[in-house]
Amino acid sequence: MADPRGFLNVRERQTQPRRPVPVRIMDWKEVYERQEQGTLAKQASRCMDCGIPFCHQGCPLGNLIPEWNDLVWKDRMGEASERLHATNNFPEFTGRLCPAPCESSCVLGINQPAVTIKQVEVSIADQAFEDGNVAPVLPHRHTDQTIAVVGSGPAGLAAAQQLTRAGHTVAVYERDDRIGGLLRYGIPDFKMEKSVLERRLDQMKAEGTRFRTNVELGKDISWDQLRRRYDAVVIATGATVPRDLPIPGRELEGVHFAMEYLVQGNRAVAGDEVPDQIDARGKHVVILGGGDTGADCIGTAHRQQAASVTTLAIGKQPPSERPQNQPWPMFPNLFEVASAHEEGGERTYLASTVEFVGENGKLTGIRVAETEYLPDGRRVPKAGTDRVIPADLVFLALGFTGPEPAGMADQAGVGFDDRGNVVRDGYYMTATPGVFVAGDAGRGQSLIVWAIAEGRAAAAAVDRYLMGETRLPAPVAPTDRSISML
Repeated sequence: MADPRGFLNVRERQTQPRRPVPVRIMDWKEVYERQEQGTLAKQASRCMDCGIPFCHQGCPLGNLIPEWNDLVWKDRMGEASERLHATNNFPEFTGRLCPAPCESSCVLGINQPAVTIKQVEVSIADQAFEDGNVAPVLPHRHTDQTIAVVGSGPAGLAAAQQLTRAGHTVAVYERDDRIGGLLRYGIPDFKMEKSVLERRLDQMKAEGTRFRTNVELGKDISWDQLRRRYDAVVIATGATVPRDLPIPGRELEGVHFAMEYLVQGNRAVAGDEVPDQIDARGKHVVILGGGDTGADCIGTAHRQQAASVTTLAIGKQPPSERPQNQPWPMFPNLFEVASAHEEGGERTYLASTVEFVGENGKLTGIRVAETEYLPDGRRVPKAGTDRVIPADLVFLALGFTGPEPAGMADQAGVGFDDRGNVVRDGYYMTATPGVFVAGDAGRGQSLIVWAIAEGRAAAAAVDRYLMGETRLPAPVAPTDRSISML
């Protein structure tokens, strides 16, 4: 284990330093800097190697957290990387983007600040790449089975890598011009620079995974054709249908879905020509929704030098400490200050949007009212509390309602539940034999760590379906919804 007295000797939780706000909003580089190795080792030493490590319960991947904390403390980073990659295909992604439910389950967190698990994870991964310890993992044998993975987000990439390593021929289909899904076009560079994605894709290509870009299923190729061409198909398209807000003025110029804005921003940072790009420079920006997508819009607007940025949330401000109805080791809903919130802007809670206001077809403001909670739990605008907030741009960051059908029902024969998700059985298979689903397309909008876990588990199910047995790990069942963003 790590230092037996580490949690007593090092009581302070020390996370990665962030670049100064005035500096970082002038570029698109990552906000966080590397942690000094000595400090990292001290933070890892706080891990208690509990008899029952509840951090395992909090992590859908079942990461071997106490083991690699111990190895980091002992400065055995190569071995730490091996233990980390044993359960997680992409720790450099989760270490940057996951909200760390493992830390909410940390036993030390009962009466002290939790171990900086997420920081240790990303540091191990980055060090492994720098030291050349992330090499292609080639299969011991090749099968004659072929598999198509539709979607190149974290679930699709995890499934593809696992199945390739099992010896199958795997092709990943992506409708965009580059691989990565939301990792590519949904996550701004200040949270994860795309070089981090590219180096992992290089490993996958060397392992034998094939990538097909600019191919939209249901349009460029039918699901029927794909099913006939491959022995199995994995649907990993994500939950990309945004939740709308159909109120008066929705049609005004200046009201956009958040993802439309973020995709354009990512393309521009990548050096692409973006005709009629949504630009917040000198404009008053209002963001509806207080989640990660909304925070990404805040950071993007600041870097585009918006005149003002306001975030509106219809509900109450979450508490800063764990509420009684979300006891340890549950994943609590807490008020958090993300790096984007540090950079400026106003956050307003109990704000119900009533109407988008405009002139000559263009947005000029947004009418809001105080949110009133009715006895039956409904939230409605409180009469007599209306006010208009100036706004040139409004971004709807209200979550997602499910995957885009794209011919799946009529061509692939899959069904959808009342949440809009693809229906599957306990082995990730849809109603059509040989067609599987993993990630947000099957479970609904959720965390990146769940996407990777489901991609790994679905890969094991596909391997068993094709070969009769499997040695691939299956970390989670598709019915497990203990930690979700729904």
